[in-house]
Amino acid sequence: MKVLVIGGGAREHALCRSLSLDPDVTALHCAPGNAGIAEVAELHPVDQLDGAAVTALATELGADLVVVGPEAPLVAGVADAVRAAGIPVFGPSREAAQLEGSKAFAKDVMAGAGVPTARSYVCTTPAEIDEALDAFGAPYVVKDDGLAAGKGVVVTDDVEQARAHALACDRVVIEEYLDGPEVSLFAITDGTTVLPLKPAQDFKRALDGDEGPNTGGMGAYSPLPWADPKLVEEVLETVLQPTVDELRRRGTPFSGLLYAGLAITSRGVRVIEFNARFGDPETQVVLARLKTPLAGVLLNSANGTLDDQAPLAWSDEAAVTVVVASHNYPETPRTGDPIEGLDEVAEKDAPHAYVLHAGTRRDGDAVVSAGGRVLSVTATGTDLAQARERAYAAVGRIRLDGSQHRTDIARKAAEA
Repeated sequence: MKVLVIGGGAREHALCRSLSLDPDVTALHCAPGNAGIAEVAELHPVDQLDGAAVTALATELGADLVVVGPEAPLVAGVADAVRAAGIPVFGPSREAAQLEGSKAFAKDVMAGAGVPTARSYVCTTPAEIDEALDAFGAPYVVKDDGLAAGKGVVVTDDVEQARAHALACDRVVIEEYLDGPEVSLFAITDGTTVLPLKPAQDFKRALDGDEGPNTGGMGAYSPLPWADPKLVEEVLETVLQPTVDELRRRGTPFSGLLYAGLAITSRGVRVIEFNARFGDPETQVVLARLKTPLAGVLLNSANGTLDDQAPLAWSDEAAVTVVVASHNYPETPRTGDPIEGLDEVAEKDAPHAYVLHAGTRRDGDAVVSAGGRVLSVTATGTDLAQARERAYAAVGRIRLDGSQHRTDIARKAAEA
């Protein structure tokens, strides 16, 4: 099987790493990729938002499967263009990807499917914003209706900060605050059959102790020793399957990766948000534990044959990923700094720990930073404590001027 992965972040590096280990994958390509992905896949320049360009590249390569990683190409309809050319593609249509592209659309789908979520208002005027903020009170949860690369949500006790964020958005969803720990649960679906993966938890705030601004995610771990053993089964029955059924009923079947961001509240499981693609950095830990070869599962989703898929096999090991971010992330991150120590990690920590590249590029012989989140240092172990220890040992070998990382990823869960 020849596979083309679209994207260039740590999620795509995790996907490419898993695909490169799959004996059925005879050729692996990535566009545009990054310095780390280049070690496992052949890179190609492409405008990943241009469906015609992606389709032309897939056709030229003779790709048997195209995997669209990020949300922006999905919302732009890239999967539709590839599908129209008769090439199997893992990723939802433009219409179905509105589940992530519009918070208001997602709320409407959840209402139709009877999915438990936070009460909310969709606001477009200052008067509506003030009314919604008054109705819910602090803490205020304000979400930009459109795509914002994981940074469009403000949760604050400061009404003025909440109002300012709301006014900066064209259309905004203001909702009640959901208490309790958060869980990310991915499911692969072909529009009918839904195959849940193992749950993970990520860390959105920039600083230790869940302080600082919201980010795209500073680390993640799996499994969740504190979660109810029946959680996945419950979410499949009450959230994932009803959502997929509702989208099919509406004539916009969802095929690809359905990501449910959940809050385990005092009143039960509630959906915080849906995404239409693998989450970053949770993908890094979920795929670290998946033993079933990945390509066939993704192809079954693309071809509508997931009901033929054998049950997925999982490692009993734990996985932890720690994000190394550049100076001043998530504001205006500094780029172009050389990254050292990658070879040391490969020599001393493999195979239990490895580095997935997020925002990197080659500059001559050097690898330099090229984004806010630069690396995802991922490790496995017999339990979370060992996986954590290995991940942080590898982080300690990496040198990137001005870089930052959280020191408490998975600490509470490992100590529990």
